[in-house]
Amino acid sequence: QILSKGELQVSDKERHTQLEQMFRDIATIVADKCVNPETKRPYTVILIERAMKDIHYSVKPNKSTKQQALEVIRQLKETMQIERAHMRLRFILPAKEGKKLKEKLKPLIKVIESEDFQEQLEMVCLIDPGCFREIDELIRSETKGKGSLEVLSLKDVEEGDEKLQ
Repeated sequence: QILSKGELQVSDKERHTQLEQMFRDIATIVADKCVNPETKRPYTVILIERAMKDIHYSVKPNKSTKQQALEVIRQLKETMQIERAHMRLRFILPAKEGKKLKEKLKPLIKVIESEDFQEQLEMVCLIDPGCFREIDELIRSETKGKGSLEVLSLKDVEEGDEKLQ
């Protein structure tokens, strides 16, 4: 009876350690996915942890860390300069669908870095990671498998030291 329906008792210290670990994991995910929109540089985990404490974020042990990280990003946007790092994509579309599809894709694209239109439309651009699935489905359905989508980088961030003027 106890083995099949019983519950495992977790001590206060264990629970506290588990929540602390989850808090740190969430902060790490947020630091990984976000940048300062002005400098395009990533934030440190410690800075994100401090910001999470400032907004009094409480960890929910029954929710996944990724879901909570996306929630934290939304809440942090209200108090600090933070934005999801853009994804860099390249898509190659057949010429006849290219023109039509470009108009449909325009609202989902943040920045077009390069565009080449000879026999086919080849485009390198930056998008918000939240739009990726939508763009992927749009290209698949409109080109019937002829178009291709390639992820060049998952996050577009500036690396290296900042230059002082």
